[in-house]
Amino acid sequence: MDSEKMQKQEEGVNRREQREELNKKIKEQKVVVDELSNLRKNRKVFVQQRNSNIFFLADRGQTLSSCKKDLDNMKRELQDM
Repeated sequence: MDSEKMQKQEEGVNRREQREELNKKIKEQKVVVDELSNLRKNRKVFVQQRNSNIFFLADRGQTLSSCKKDLDNMKRELQDM
């Protein structure tokens, strides 16, 4: 009985930590979306390739829509928890 109770407590703690981490990522993503939204039309945007130190020129509109989709997915994931 005690081991089951401890296991449930650990699962609760893990779930809470996951929610906190996801909330942190959502806040970061909101900042990215706001920054991209406030850029002037003629400003250049560079996107970093995953697992690399290389940046490539990207379309501001496409980057903004991609970031918004990521934010929506994170919010949906948080609601499902």
